Amino acid sequence: MTSRTVTMRPLDEAPAPVGRADTLPVAETFVSVQGEGGLAGVPSWFVRLSGCNLRCAWCDTPYASWAPEGTWRTVEELIAEARAAAPVRHAVVTGGEPFIFPRLSDLVGGLRAAGVHVTIETAGTADRDVRADLISVSPKLANSTPPASAGPWRDRHEARRSNPEALRAVLGRGAARQLKFVVTGPDDLPEIDRVLSHLEAVRPDEIFLMPEGVTAPPPPLRQWCLETCLARGWRYGHRLHIELFGNRRGT
Repeated sequence: MTSRTVTMRPLDEAPAPVGRADTLPVAETFVSVQGEGGLAGVPSWFVRLSGCNLRCAWCDTPYASWAPEGTWRTVEELIAEARAAAPVRHAVVTGGEPFIFPRLSDLVGGLRAAGVHVTIETAGTADRDVRADLISVSPKLANSTPPASAGPWRDRHEARRSNPEALRAVLGRGAARQLKFVVTGPDDLPEIDRVLSHLEAVRPDEIFLMPEGVTAPPPPLRQWCLETCLARGWRYGHRLHIELFGNRRGT
């Protein structure tokens, strides 16, 4: 069946077309290098699911959250596309928020059965019984809350952005895991410590500090991140894709 392009309704989860429960709303797919985290630089096939339960003030993919758009595609089609991307053997399932979609388990399971290493990128606010090779969680701090002009989404976002129970569960869904904190400065550090206090056995080398922004970070923020990582044994979260391609969709 030919997929159809639609503009997604601004809901937590866009409903599948009638009679096509095997579909997922996809904003884009592309092959690039992973730009963030422990696999930065690894050639990967990306699938960006369209729809999110949050509305971050600094969201760099509004077409998958604030104004979700995309194409309904079957799990079978997506797996076939990932296989065709060989010799690339890494897949990144991102969003939006992948864990709000029931068919996520079918997609990830099919990719892994095809011999593809799967990373799921998530905010850790929702959970499903899905097993991946790497769980990349970016807990949303207070710096993500949109302004009052966002209307009802400000309160919805603030109420949903922290879910310690879901976060603990999601972190156990991968053979490996990493935590990426988007930061704007030293004021974020106490909240990061509070988030970590709800978790068990998180190693320092699993924690990344990532300066907020879609351009090179200002020197003071970069320096603070560097010093904090050195002091705590954390990792500096460079955005390789921004350096290589700029803030451009499909990279």
